[in-house]
Amino acid sequence: MPFDIRQLRYAIAAADHGSFYRAARALDIEQSTLSRNILKLERAVGTPIFERSRAGVTTTLAGNTFLRGARSIVVNADKLVAMMRAAGQGRAGGLRLGHNSSVSAGHLRATMMNWSQAHPAVEVECVEADRNVLLAGLDTSEIDIAILMGALSHDGFRCEALWSERVLVALPASSPLAEREVVHWTDLRNERFLLPAADPGSEIRDMLLGRLPASASKPDIRMHQSSRETILSVLGGGRGVTIVCEGATGARYPDVVYRPIHGEQGPALLGYSGYWRDDNRNPALRRFLGFIKTRYALSFDLVQQFQ
Repeated sequence: MPFDIRQLRYAIAAADHGSFYRAARALDIEQSTLSRNILKLERAVGTPIFERSRAGVTTTLAGNTFLRGARSIVVNADKLVAMMRAAGQGRAGGLRLGHNSSVSAGHLRATMMNWSQAHPAVEVECVEADRNVLLAGLDTSEIDIAILMGALSHDGFRCEALWSERVLVALPASSPLAEREVVHWTDLRNERFLLPAADPGSEIRDMLLGRLPASASKPDIRMHQSSRETILSVLGGGRGVTIVCEGATGARYPDVVYRPIHGEQGPALLGYSGYWRDDNRNPALRRFLGFIKTRYALSFDLVQQFQ
């Protein structure tokens, strides 16, 4: 362009104030600087923008048309600068969040809802997949952060504990256990467990094997090539029970109830961790991690990761 945004701002100010002197004072610059730049602008566009007189300045017919377009240019330029600054500060842009558990309730859902309310200009894309797929996405930078059950360290990824959620049993409403407010692990020793083969089914299976009381036979655990939603949908028919975390309890299914599980030390809990790459420079990720850190009063260090 043969002119710049600053010259357009000077011309718009002169038109608004009807005077080079008053426009210069409003912009806190020398009148000679404003006059010289407006003259350069007029030479660049090839026609006078202002008619000058002792009383001040008025726009010419061509100048009036030119300034209407100039105002749009300046407004759009300001929006572009504001957008880039917001993106650089993590207040705009995008964030890809991976998870392998339900978000119908629980901390992850609440975190995403509150984050979106506080940062409406950041587009959050959720990717639900198995752990290995999500970790591969982190490795290729297709995912910014994965929030997964457990705390297994992986080379090349930062892993930090975020929160814990209660473990519940989903069972038919006709089950005698449904009449209790709390179910203990010992109450479940003779139940048939239906679990999805996909994540986090294998982790829940391992938890069951470790927490169910020892007996003469192994726990009756059936792994199905079905989603957790499909398994929950058929429990009402009395086919068995399944184990879910608090994040899955927002969805309701016919004739199925949820009951919290307790062990010897009280409520059964499962921890969740966040995984991200050390070299991820997405400002939205940095702001999101700071948001989680403050929300859950966590102590992990962010400075070394984003210098």
